[in-house]
Formats: sequence, structure tokens, C-alpha cells
Amino acid sequence: MKYKRLTKEQFEALHQEFATFLASQSIDKQEWDEIKAKKTEVAEQELDVFSDLIWDGVLTNAKFLEHFSKNHIFLFHCQDNFIQSMVIKSLVTEVDFMTKQGLQWLSDNLFTETVEMHVGKKGYDNERNSAIFNLIIEGAILSDGQLYIQINSILQS
Repeated sequence: MKYKRLTKEQFEALHQEFATFLASQSIDKQEWDEIKAKKTEVAEQELDVFSDLIWDGVLTNAKFLEHFSKNHIFLFHCQDNFIQSMVIKSLVTEVDFMTKQGLQWLSDNLFTETVEMHVGKKGYDNERNSAIFNLIIEGAILSDGQLYIQINSILQS
């Protein structure tokens, strides 16, 4: 398995897509029920293959990631051959970026001596999708990139 198996909730949400996946392999519901009951190893393999297909699609389309912690915000722009990053750090330890007040504080103090910002660019150490998946495993979430784009446009002007 290349990534990790989808959760039960994710499989339930993707029920129709999974049925289409099984149908593409000429497996109908009756046969699937039989495989689950009598050939659990084969069923596990089918679940893993489907999970990898879903992850590959999601990761291939990923453009932006965000990871928030109490005093840091990590913003990523995933390009084809490299990833651009912005790391925002509050030097005021009481600030919590996980709260609305913390984000308001950041907005008010972004370009003061109480905030450190680092911008970087790095080629992928391994395959792009695997690198993005590793960031997700570490806590990053997919985003629409609005925060990255806003801050980047401020830095560019």
C-alpha cells in the first residue's frame, strides 16, 4: 500500500465510487459480499487499492496545505517540481493561532517585531504526492490557499 487505507467514514462517503471501482473489475454486490466473507485477504487488497487510487487523485490535485499550531502557521503551495512554504511564528507566547482572537492578533501584528516570517522553496525529496501525503500525516490539511495567496501578495508588493 502506497498511502494509508481510508477510514470507515471515508469509505461510506465514497460508497458510490467504490461500487463503480468494483464494477470496473466485474465485481457485483453479491460477489463482493462473498469475497468479504470467504476471501478476506482479497477484500483487504481491494480496499487498499481503492484507497491508493483515491489518495493519488486527491494528492495530484492538491495545490495548497495549511498547518496551524499554537504559535506557528505553516502554509504550503505545492507546485509540480517544488513546494513553496511560509512559516509564520508568534514571538508572543500567549498568542494562540488556533483561536479567532489569535488570528485577529496576527492580522494586526503581521509586520511587527512580534512576528517572524520565513519564506522558502524546496524541491521534493521523493515523489510529489508522497511528499504532500507526508505533510498531511504530520497534521497539514488541504486548503483553498486564500491565506497563502493573501500573505504572498502582501509580500510581493
